Amino acid sequence: MSQDERESGREVAFPVFLVLAGALGLLGAFALTVEKFVLLQNPDATLGCDFSLVVQCGRNLSSWQGSLFGFPNPLIGLIGFTAPVVVGVAMLASARFARWFWALFTVGVTGALAFVIWLISQSIFVLGTLCPWCMLVWAVTIPLFWATLLRSVSTEALPLGAGARRVASALYGWVPLITVLSYAVVAVIAQLRLDVLSYL
Repeated sequence: MSQDERESGREVAFPVFLVLAGALGLLGAFALTVEKFVLLQNPDATLGCDFSLVVQCGRNLSSWQGSLFGFPNPLIGLIGFTAPVVVGVAMLASARFARWFWALFTVGVTGALAFVIWLISQSIFVLGTLCPWCMLVWAVTIPLFWATLLRSVSTEALPLGAGARRVASALYGWVPLITVLSYAVVAVIAQLRLDVLSYL
């Protein structure tokens, strides 16, 4: 299905997903921002998301990884997760976007996934923690990437050729399964590295 055909058919599932994913991402980013404010006021504070030595937010927020660009990472989420919400609402209101817009949107979501993968690796292999609110952000970004990428390729917003379009179109309906498999990879790595189950 072409981009024009998809949009003229009043696509609903994808924009609704964008709104929900963006809203959940904003929730995670907002909660982390609030917890960061608590730490700034009292560095020794016990945060509401600190459940054990492994499942906690404090170590992540206090580390240099938690402020990679010189300011708290959650601020990036507060800005970034606004985009899917706005785009999703606009689509539900019958807005149509050019192919270049979807290409840039896909690049942005891909950048978000790359950042999340780095954060996951730092959290598991360096900090030795799993931050609950961070994990919500991870859990939202992963399917957001897969759905956006496969949709963009299948609608030719990313013109990668007929073969890639056919593969993307076939896989698009399997985004939930692909997402679960992605979660499973992270869960297995976390368990092998941190023995998370013993701390629950």
